[in-house]
Amino acid sequence: MRKYFHDVIIAMESIMANKLKSILTALGIIFGVASVISMLAIGNGAQQEILEQIKMVGVNNIMITPIVEVSGDVDEENSNGPQQRVKFSRGLTLLDAEAIRTTIPTVVSTSPEIALNAHAVSGGKREAAKLIGVSVDYFDLFNLPLESGTVFNEHQEENGLAVCVIGANIKSRFFPDVNPVGNYIKFGHVWLQIIGVLERSNVSVSAFENVGINVYNDNIYIPVKTMLMRYQNRGILRSASGSGLSVGGRGMMRMRQMLSTNPGQNTSSNYHQLDKIVVQVAETEHLSPTAELIGRMLLRRHSEVKDFEVTVPELLLKQQQRTREIFNIVLGAIASISLIVGGIGIMNIMFASVMERIKEIGTRQAIGATRVDIIVQFLSEAVLISVTGGLIGVVLGIILSNLITHFAGISTIVSFSSVLIAFFVSASVGVIFGYSPAKRAAEKDPIESLRYE
Repeated sequence: MRKYFHDVIIAMESIMANKLKSILTALGIIFGVASVISMLAIGNGAQQEILEQIKMVGVNNIMITPIVEVSGDVDEENSNGPQQRVKFSRGLTLLDAEAIRTTIPTVVSTSPEIALNAHAVSGGKREAAKLIGVSVDYFDLFNLPLESGTVFNEHQEENGLAVCVIGANIKSRFFPDVNPVGNYIKFGHVWLQIIGVLERSNVSVSAFENVGINVYNDNIYIPVKTMLMRYQNRGILRSASGSGLSVGGRGMMRMRQMLSTNPGQNTSSNYHQLDKIVVQVAETEHLSPTAELIGRMLLRRHSEVKDFEVTVPELLLKQQQRTREIFNIVLGAIASISLIVGGIGIMNIMFASVMERIKEIGTRQAIGATRVDIIVQFLSEAVLISVTGGLIGVVLGIILSNLITHFAGISTIVSFSSVLIAFFVSASVGVIFGYSPAKRAAEKDPIESLRYE
């Protein structure tokens, strides 16, 4: 190897003597490597984000959500007849959640959910927040870790006690300097005692709330029966009106006031007691059949009124992950074309360099340089240009990834493997596209080279 060291030195001197040409030659490699690294970083970030979202959506969970606007209340079979039979559905209720848990053998646990948007008050501060009524199992279903305190127990849930678990953002807004556990926060007209604080999540999931993921940093969680007893119970008014019960004016007004706690809720059309039911099954392979069985069961319980929707968030997220993987492969392939273009540029410049330095080649051969020496010299030039361009491209790719995260808000992760692959490819481009010009230079006849004008 030491006998060819002098050839490498000559190659380096040639590059330094033609700095501008060398930089322009390396531009294709620089931008190619930077593009590959930034594209792989975007792909890694997207994959990591989806994996975190799958973890947050819970293992083997099924979501049941109400359809508020129902157009199929009338029996279609009899819609053309003289008499139309109106179908009555009580909507999603606690009884549905309990029936799913006790009837379907593949179901491990269920958690009902009711949400309200209003303002929380504590210590003279008033901030917008989201109140969610859930069961004890909810925190296990969504893998929500606690920073301090505990979640509410079955006794607190069954008796509708005024206790709550708050998210990290609620803590930072109302209790930045003290431990909130044991303190009180007012939501609506009820003071709630804080018994637990959730750990902060840094995952951006706003685009996936439609598949059941909550941004729980901003939420306040209370027992579902506390929500029904102290805030709202849409099922009361629905049961009274649907069953033909006589309700006095004052009682009806009180129920409507309970229903109007959430200013953003359309009480005239939303008759569902629950806003969501989360169902966890034992095994992943049971997700689809269990979801189908739940759909059939609820359809019978709701008198054949399709006023609910059953979704499997994990399958939707995995499908989206696969779509993103294909998209990232396409982007990586497009970015890799830049490396090929850069390699072709190196080969063209090296061929031109061979033609410019024919006399130099002939002189070296005349004083004893072998064909291998000439190959090593010109191949070293190509490889040095490629490797240097690769190093600059790696730095540029990392900077570009950070800029994408900062300005576009897209999560990027630059992995060591992506840097290694890009650098190895850039070096390989130098070898592959530099060998042909180097071989052509070595095959020159010394006498003809010396005569070349």
